[in-house]
Amino acid sequence: MKKIGFLVGLAAFMLSACSTNPVTGKNELSFVGEDWERKIGAQQYSPSRQSQGGDYLADPHIQAYVNKVGQRVASVSDRKLPYEFKVINSGVPNAWALPGGKIAINRGLLTELKSEAELAAVLGHEVVHAAAKHGAKGMTRGVLLQGGLMAATIASSGKEYSNLAQMGASVGAQLINTRYGRDAERESDQYGIEYMVRAGYDPQGAVDLQRTFLSLSEGKRQDFLTGLFASHPPSAERLANNQKLAAALNAGGEIGRESYQRNMARLTRAKPAYEAFEDAKKAFKENDVAGARALVRRAISIEPNEGHFHSTLGDIELESENYRGALRHYNDAIKVNDDFFYYHLRKGLVSEKVRDYRSATSALQRSVELLPTADAHNALGNIAKLNGQMDQAVAQYSKAAGHKSEAGQAALGSLVDLDLPANPGKYVATRARVAKDGSVTVQMQNKTPRNIDGVVLRVIYPDANGQMRETTERVSGVLPAGKTDTLNLRIRINPALASKVQSGVVRAAVSRRQ
Repeated sequence: MKKIGFLVGLAAFMLSACSTNPVTGKNELSFVGEDWERKIGAQQYSPSRQSQGGDYLADPHIQAYVNKVGQRVASVSDRKLPYEFKVINSGVPNAWALPGGKIAINRGLLTELKSEAELAAVLGHEVVHAAAKHGAKGMTRGVLLQGGLMAATIASSGKEYSNLAQMGASVGAQLINTRYGRDAERESDQYGIEYMVRAGYDPQGAVDLQRTFLSLSEGKRQDFLTGLFASHPPSAERLANNQKLAAALNAGGEIGRESYQRNMARLTRAKPAYEAFEDAKKAFKENDVAGARALVRRAISIEPNEGHFHSTLGDIELESENYRGALRHYNDAIKVNDDFFYYHLRKGLVSEKVRDYRSATSALQRSVELLPTADAHNALGNIAKLNGQMDQAVAQYSKAAGHKSEAGQAALGSLVDLDLPANPGKYVATRARVAKDGSVTVQMQNKTPRNIDGVVLRVIYPDANGQMRETTERVSGVLPAGKTDTLNLRIRINPALASKVQSGVVRAAVSRRQ
């Protein structure tokens, strides 16, 4: 009966969660509303762009141009949202949409397009993903999977700057990297072309675009395989469908080859600079420091307004422990683009090394405003600790301590050093167990990267008369980092009252013993 009741309730809940797709007009299951879409899109848009290279600002005109084309297509969509269109400074050819109409296209994809109609096809495709709630559907699929697992349990009885400890873009990354289903891709192709035509573009642009993508996928170009094709796989079927739809729609409309080339002129001229930049990064990884430095300088001579070029020179000098030189290049990067977290983060970390704590704090705080990282919070904790600001140090270490990166683990260790004496229960977990004979044991888990000793347990338990008693037990020896140990208590209780036993750590210290 419980199983039947659960299934009936689940069915009623699913019916109440049905809504009309504003693009297709179909009734579909959705557990998230428009308020959620708008909120999550607004929250994740900036950190998602930051984590992939930041906005492309070497030629601000391109941002304005892409937004103009995007808004032209979005204005004829079947769903009115606060659409935004940004260009990300990444050479990986890609485009994506977050819920709520937040759309991005990479610099690396713009250089592959040949006309404004092709750009409108890409942006129209992403507009449909947002308008048709495809990102929200991904969330719904996750909820349904969890629900199915729950029902089964009841019936039968958990990129380029990716080496940095990013903390602010995890939800956005999950949404962006979700691979859309075939139906979602078909919808985005079909209605994206319709939007193009309504906006006055020639649908042949979408056909040309899909033909190019199919050719590149067959050639297995690695940058496309790791970018656009990972979430938007092309196919001969999609090309054929686009051709049929374009033929059925009114021919004509704007192609815009000349206007596209004119607006992309500076980026096109700068293409050799970005090629040299990519070669420089490879040379740097292969420890060819001189070659890397020369290639980046060549890139800067072609496009001096690119912050990534300057910051890479900073990375090269930092690797050589030329801290003053590194700072000079990070400052050059910030001069041309003050809005990318990485430049400020690196400046802050190097300033900490040279003990310029005022500059370090300012730069690190700016980096956190743009994208929180464990690296920045750990460094801010170190500086606060040096200045005797222990409450601030604890606050900064706490923000980084949950991250599994090297910086996160360093922050956790420093946090334990400062905070363990005042709050031992946060770092040593306990679990009381009662055996069939009434004997009581307490399992202790050291959740920290530090060895701990001086542990004192408090145990509350019912005595033979059912009255609650309290005792403290000092644990001898060291509880090693990350390990679990068990203490046998000298008490016995009625096993039927086992649920009333409580335990916790009231005292502990970081061990000075090895």
